[in-house]
Amino acid sequence: MNAGAAFAAVTADRFGLPRPGSGHTGERFAALARACTDDIATGRLIEAHADADAILGEIGGASVGPGEFWGVWAADPPNTQVNALGSDDEWELSGTKPWCSGAQHCTHALITAHTESGERLFAIERDQKALRVDPAVWKTDGMRGSDTCTVILDRARAHPVGPPGAYLERPGFWHGAIGVAACWFGGARKVATPLYRAAVRRDDPLLRMHLGAVDAVLAAGWAQLLDAGRIIDADPQESTRRLAHQVRWSIEQVAATVLDRTGRALGPGPLTADAGHAQAVADLMVYVRQSHADRDLVVLGSLAGAAIPGPTATTPDTVLPATRNGQAR
Repeated sequence: MNAGAAFAAVTADRFGLPRPGSGHTGERFAALARACTDDIATGRLIEAHADADAILGEIGGASVGPGEFWGVWAADPPNTQVNALGSDDEWELSGTKPWCSGAQHCTHALITAHTESGERLFAIERDQKALRVDPAVWKTDGMRGSDTCTVILDRARAHPVGPPGAYLERPGFWHGAIGVAACWFGGARKVATPLYRAAVRRDDPLLRMHLGAVDAVLAAGWAQLLDAGRIIDADPQESTRRLAHQVRWSIEQVAATVLDRTGRALGPGPLTADAGHAQAVADLMVYVRQSHADRDLVVLGSLAGAAIPGPTATTPDTVLPATRNGQAR
């Protein structure tokens, strides 16, 4: 099972990813992409565990412990809510939290909840009677291996991680958002694998045309992820909200192109005869919907518009490189 593979990976003695802003953010993105190229659902769970470690470090100066497997349960749709009551370090959580990946396998999780002072992040141990997991809500085979369930809490013990608002207000929130895009990229690379293999076996110009397009968008997507890593490392405290929206939308387009062109080039064969490829396609189609799609474009447009110096400007300096004597620098 994918969750079992993720548990084995993150609890291995040699596991550990560089934290965002450590000077090795590109290596972190590469590791996440490789994990999802191996298996998308497993990579998604590894990303959550690594994100939990980064959050604990950024907010509380802590880290995940040996043998622990963490999830990050931060979905907050309008129809469900988790409420927290307590003081100091003793809190209890009650309510329903959907979209909890790794819910049946994690040892711990970071979970958002509502308090009188606003939304706050808490650390929780999964193995307690006050926490119940409902896996029945997942109806599709796509990302089934991510062990995503609804969690029901009834006065579950929890410990606060940072003050109210810290989870969303920290610079690392957007670093983590780009990390998810690195996972989408790895999933797209996995879906494209049969297309690369077919191009070696078959002398088909149409197949090569589709592969050329796929190869180009994958190269562009990876270049954007590496550049994002350099920007984060250059100033880890600078807000990368606009950058995160740019990267996530761009990598979503990479995934869409790979899914479309691989299917058009190869036809139904791999989807019906190759169980691994069929699962990867289903997984990626579900996973990229973690994006907020057009709503994110609205946010990005607002951020980009605010960056333009004046109402008549058409080429903001934040888009094109500066030039000297006609040469880009």
